[in-house]
Amino acid sequence: MDRMAFIARIAPDAVRDWQQNRIAASLTIAQAALESNFGTSGLTVKANNLFGIKGTGPAGSEQMQTTEYRGGSPIRVTASFRKYHSWAESIADHSRLLLTKRYQAVPGKTGKEAARAVAAAGYATDPGYAAKLIAMMDKYELYKYDLQGGDEPMTTEEKKLFQALQATVSKQAEQIAALQRYHELPTPEWAKESIQAALDYDRKNPLIQNPEQGSLDFYRIITVLHRRGLFKKSG
Repeated sequence: MDRMAFIARIAPDAVRDWQQNRIAASLTIAQAALESNFGTSGLTVKANNLFGIKGTGPAGSEQMQTTEYRGGSPIRVTASFRKYHSWAESIADHSRLLLTKRYQAVPGKTGKEAARAVAAAGYATDPGYAAKLIAMMDKYELYKYDLQGGDEPMTTEEKKLFQALQATVSKQAEQIAALQRYHELPTPEWAKESIQAALDYDRKNPLIQNPEQGSLDFYRIITVLHRRGLFKKSG
């Protein structure tokens, strides 16, 4: 799994937690990517633990070596980490942790503010933790996932763009078809609901000509359009 595929896989759960618990999706994705090395760390492979959370989880615990910073210097220690049955379970537990009193400044913050708040609360002993999270957010443009929360305020320009998309969604078939012609791959599990919504929007003149094959960018765009309610029929 490459880095963009990792982000695409966990983004729906991160956005869902942003909508439900106000834990920024950009923070969830950045922390998961950093802590798990984009899903390749030993802890993630053995225990489905994306965030390096210590203790005992729903599936038990896993003993692993980790780097801690004491007095500003890194040392290697062995610690017990929570074990999960799935990545989704790990993401949900991460949100529960950030809803505790220790992290009370984190909920509701987005992007860089969320990164600084979680670091200030002592999530990690690495003195450069916030900077590393922000660098991850910048590099992979993770801030856009915080805009999918529904009630997060949009700028004037974003509102104009959203209204234009709503008014012209039925005219997007040509662009969507063009996206499908490049880098075709089977429909990912996380995109199936959005693909079905697009198909149901207009059965006589479907927006999608070949729903079984498309590019990763194609599936992402369809998913974003669906979450913004653009495939809902009026009336």
